[in-house]
Amino acid sequence: MRRLQRWIHSHPMPPTLHGLRRRAQSRAITAVRRSRFFPRSMIDRLGDDASFAEGGLDGRVIVFFPGPPDQLYQLLPWLPTLEALDAAQGVSVVCQDSRVAAGIRERTTVRVVTFARYGALDGVIGRSDVALALYVGHASANFECLRFASLLHAYIGHGDSDKGVSASNQLKAYDAVFAPGQAAIDRINARLMRFDAERRCVIVGQPTTLSAPPLDAPALGQRTTVLYAPTWEGAQPSVAYSSVLTHGLPLVESLLADSRYRVLYRPHPLIGVTSGDYAGANAAIQAAVRQAGADHRVIAADDEPLETSFARAEVLVCDVSAVATAWLPSLRPLVVTAAAGGAAVSADSGMLARVRRLAPAEAGRAPAVLAAELADEGGRGVLEELVAYYLSPYWPDRSIERFVQVSTELVGERDRLRAALVAAGATGT
Repeated sequence: MRRLQRWIHSHPMPPTLHGLRRRAQSRAITAVRRSRFFPRSMIDRLGDDASFAEGGLDGRVIVFFPGPPDQLYQLLPWLPTLEALDAAQGVSVVCQDSRVAAGIRERTTVRVVTFARYGALDGVIGRSDVALALYVGHASANFECLRFASLLHAYIGHGDSDKGVSASNQLKAYDAVFAPGQAAIDRINARLMRFDAERRCVIVGQPTTLSAPPLDAPALGQRTTVLYAPTWEGAQPSVAYSSVLTHGLPLVESLLADSRYRVLYRPHPLIGVTSGDYAGANAAIQAAVRQAGADHRVIAADDEPLETSFARAEVLVCDVSAVATAWLPSLRPLVVTAAAGGAAVSADSGMLARVRRLAPAEAGRAPAVLAAELADEGGRGVLEELVAYYLSPYWPDRSIERFVQVSTELVGERDRLRAALVAAGATGT
């Protein structure tokens, strides 16, 4: 073997063969990334880089979304709002995965581009009149765009919740944070050091949450429809809010065994991506629901919008997540699970202290717990107060208008600040 290695080093391939090998490797890699077997949890980095070798982006705003296909759920609810902003300022969604870009293009008229190389944005931003970058998640790849000092950067998130990540120190990376309501600002103020939430956060309402007024309760039939919508297990113990492993099967089986209830199971699309145990528990719950008959149903996130699932249900059981906040305007009973152990960090702004919590030991008694909540006439008043705190004052009728207004103001602020820097001799992006 050593003799062979010495011979290879002493007899290098001609340059033409090196080039042929590189091109063959490149074609092979591209073929693998275009294959339907390429993991949805990885970005394929098949981009439009060559098309932008000399050009730039139209419009003043970009939405930087570097995630793979299994994170597309974070962006899709924003599309109607982004279309309104596109009409006012011009918007481009910037991706790093061609499958993500294709999925977005199927659903919107907003321009979507894909850049595969880390440095591709350098020239594009320099040749564009982009002023504002928006972000829907805390992906580490956000820093590939956050590095541009010629832009203002705003975090818009993908749902407000009392998860600890909603008051993450990562918010300090952005020039502005769009907050659904006062609860979000108070949550951040209570948990972040050396961060002026009153100055950096701006209330815009929640355009992605039930853009219609609260729904009337559906007519009650022989069965009460329960929506069980757990979150995923998280990537570390501090964000392990999922009830799938601790509550899921006994909760669902107890409801399926009770003739008073019909079960809709809507699992988070990422359940099981970091844990085989959670994947197995999720599969077992789905199997139980499907075997119980046509009255019960498993709903994948791609099947229908969350609001449609809400409209089918009379009571919600969920984890600490944005699903709970989104449900509030329905003014129908809400039960939030309590995570086992003390590792998961909550950032309760008041909701968790005022709604019914379900401990793991109570999961098998869910029918009785839900019956009590459905009979509690005072629960509606609590939910009304929580809606006012978590979603006011622009939700629901003026949230999109407010979002466009705030974004436009940031574009104008960036232009004024940038002009002053250029006048003082600043250059570059």
